Amino acid sequence: MNAAYLPAIAALAGSAIGGLTSFASAWLTQYHQDRANRLSGEKARRQELYKQFIDEASKLYADALVHDKAEISALVSVYALVSRMRVVSSPAVIEKAEAVILLILDTYSIPNKTFSDLRDLMSSHADNPLRAFGEECRVELHALNDR
Repeated sequence: MNAAYLPAIAALAGSAIGGLTSFASAWLTQYHQDRANRLSGEKARRQELYKQFIDEASKLYADALVHDKAEISALVSVYALVSRMRVVSSPAVIEKAEAVILLILDTYSIPNKTFSDLRDLMSSHADNPLRAFGEECRVELHALNDR
């Protein structure tokens, strides 16, 4: 090989390596940004789903405390939310959501509460039926951040 070609080949190799490094750096940066955006979107969707479940279940539980008959359409709404959770949530979250639904159904079968009963229930700091569900959701959402 002619010695005159060596500097030209070195310059071309250096340019190629520099270009490859620049491409790899840009690709990795874009990959991590896309991943962060996906996880952020996933977290927001789950938060909205859990919020909807808590809202609906709270209304049903309050209704169950003062009524004997459940509105089937309202129960279907909560079951639909749990079905949506089955697609994206962990088995632990599903288990807690199902426990809330069972508690609501059981509450419809007990005698209705009076206003003073409700006041006593609130002041006794009895277990909130949605507390375990909310805590499990928090664990799952924090796990999404750790990915």
